[in-house]
Amino acid sequence: MSEDDNNSEEYPTEIHDYLAAFEKSLGSVDEMLKTMMSVSRSELLQKLDPLEQAKLDLVSVYTLNSMFWVYLATQGINPKEHPVKQELERIRTYMNKVKEITDKKKASRLDKGAASRFVKNALWEPNAENEHSSKTPTKGKKRQ
Repeated sequence: MSEDDNNSEEYPTEIHDYLAAFEKSLGSVDEMLKTMMSVSRSELLQKLDPLEQAKLDLVSVYTLNSMFWVYLATQGINPKEHPVKQELERIRTYMNKVKEITDKKKASRLDKGAASRFVKNALWEPNAENEHSSKTPTKGKKRQ
C-alpha cells in the first residue's frame, strides 16, 4: 500500500477536493508572502504615496488577522467568539474609508462656470424685435 492510500483512508473522500484546494491556496499565500518579504518595508513605502501606503498596511494587517482566524479554526476554536472578529471588522471599516477616498479622487469634477454657460446659452430668450413678428421662438441669443 502506498502513502496516498493510507492518507485517503484517514479522511472521507468527499473532502479530498477541498483539502487539495486549501493546500494550493496555502502555496499561493506562501509565494506572495515570500515576494513581499523580499523587499524591505522602508524601501517599499518610499515608492508609494500615502494613500497607497495605507492600502498596503491595511491589506497586510487584514491578511495577518485572516491567517490567525484560519489558525484558530484549525485548532478547534470558534473564531467568531474570539476578539479577532472585532479586529477584522475594524480593519474592514478603515478599508471602506480608504475606498471612499479613492472613489472621491476618481469622481469627475463639475466646472460650474462651463455648466452655467451651457444652461444660459441653451435657454430661449425673447427679443423685442421678433416677439411680435414671428410666431416661432428662436433659440439662443441673437448675435449682433
